[in-house]
Amino acid sequence: MCGRTDDGKGLHILRKRGSNLEAGVVQPLEEGKPIHGELVTLRQRGRTPLCDVEVHYTAPSAQLAAPAAGETRGHPAQVASDKYRKNWDTIWKSKASKKALLN
Repeated sequence: MCGRTDDGKGLHILRKRGSNLEAGVVQPLEEGKPIHGELVTLRQRGRTPLCDVEVHYTAPSAQLAAPAAGETRGHPAQVASDKYRKNWDTIWKSKASKKALLN
């Protein structure tokens, strides 16, 4: 645990997961608000700032997060859908090509 967030509700943390060291924020669970990341319980180790982490739930958005350093997913990121490309062509297609299609 490294300190409180600006709103005073959460804590900045450093987490060691396997051989990786991750920076993050833990915040209290609030009814009606979405979970971003994981739902965890922290159990403090004695009087040290170290805690054991128990993961209860991982949000789907956290499962789709970027791969860890050195890992790849085997394909480039999709930056535009087919629907996006179709609408882009509809809006930005040159006027000359639009006239060619008209009778």
